[in-house]
Amino acid sequence: MTDRTEDIAVALFGELFMTDQLARARISKVLPKGMELSHFGVLNHLARLGEERTPAQLAKSFRVTRGAMTNTLAKLEWAGHVHIRPDWDDARRKFVAISPSGRQARDAALSAIVPTVSDVIRALGPGKIRALLPVLREMRVRFEHAE
Repeated sequence: MTDRTEDIAVALFGELFMTDQLARARISKVLPKGMELSHFGVLNHLARLGEERTPAQLAKSFRVTRGAMTNTLAKLEWAGHVHIRPDWDDARRKFVAISPSGRQARDAALSAIVPTVSDVIRALGPGKIRALLPVLREMRVRFEHAE
């Protein structure tokens, strides 16, 4: 790696992580009372998929431990936002689905998040953001396949 590539790597790493930190903090502030970013992430994921997932599949998707996912799912189940049922073919496994209440909570969260993100898009310009998305997507895919 050349010095220039190393400089770019350090700058990219710094910008990605600082942007992530700031975006998470900003979005966490506007989420509905009692909702954490991890809760929104799981609800949004289940809503987009439109089908059940096991806790292990969710943990893998979010790159967290099974214990961390179990904790998040317990809170979501307590709030009535997900339904957790046993696998009828394998009693050791469970399936998680978003509930109607979970869809409403996810939609309320999106209603709060979208204006915050839209402000940034307007400030930078939709064209810049549209051009950036394929690059970010390709970076994500490369990091996913590097595991």
